[in-house]
Amino acid sequence: MRCKAPVSMRVNPDVDARTHPYISTGLKQNKFGVAYAEALALYRKAGELQHLRVTGMDCHIGSQLTDIAPFVAATEKVLMLVERLASEGIVLEHLDLGGGLGIRYNDETPPSIAEYAGALRGVLRGRCEKIILEPGRALVGNAGVLLTCVEYLKHGEEKHFAIVDAAMNDMMRPALYDAWHLIQPVQPGSMPPRQYEVVGPVCETGDFLGHARSLAIAQGDLLVVMSAGAYGMSMSSNYNSRPRAAEVMVSGAIAQLIRERETAQQLFAGEKVFTR
Repeated sequence: MRCKAPVSMRVNPDVDARTHPYISTGLKQNKFGVAYAEALALYRKAGELQHLRVTGMDCHIGSQLTDIAPFVAATEKVLMLVERLASEGIVLEHLDLGGGLGIRYNDETPPSIAEYAGALRGVLRGRCEKIILEPGRALVGNAGVLLTCVEYLKHGEEKHFAIVDAAMNDMMRPALYDAWHLIQPVQPGSMPPRQYEVVGPVCETGDFLGHARSLAIAQGDLLVVMSAGAYGMSMSSNYNSRPRAAEVMVSGAIAQLIRERETAQQLFAGEKVFTR
């Protein structure tokens, strides 16, 4: 073999992203990346191997960050390693600083893209490496919504339930992270508002889209779950043998189906009958 494989390593900078612990990925107790203290030795070893070409360094400290300071701290720690490697003749071509820029779901105050870019520009000014960023949620999170229909209104002894046709398999974030998404009727309701638990039909108490929401709704109404563009479809599943929802792209007055609704037949399409 005469080829050289380009290699880049993800380094764990041990920086607290100040986000939900399930999506904090840059602390030394997290499973991600090579330990900061071991990174130099690993890069040196890679640089000695004739079939490897060291090209870059990556880090990603978490998701849904609402403060710029952790981004800056992680970048500064990465640059310390980069400078040390350069002094030893290992010059990197790119730096992937990951993503994580948060969006507003409820009352968060995340930095704007301009503020985020300005802070990084201040740290990276004069650098020659190609800079890679991964701001997925910030780009698409608030561009998508989940539409769901109220199937039943159930009035219990202690709580009122709006049972809808979407569930935790369609939007996992509330059940997984106790995440908050704005839920509102598509059309204004004529009923007096009540406080509802907005829940799906999956057989778990943890199957909910929102707790204690004041809604003026009736059976058959359409509800919109806001900020569903990130980690909605990508985290969806067929739990409880539920086909995934369709996806529609809307541009101005044009709406186009971009993903067909799954069918029950598709759920079993890959299965084979065991034969002796």
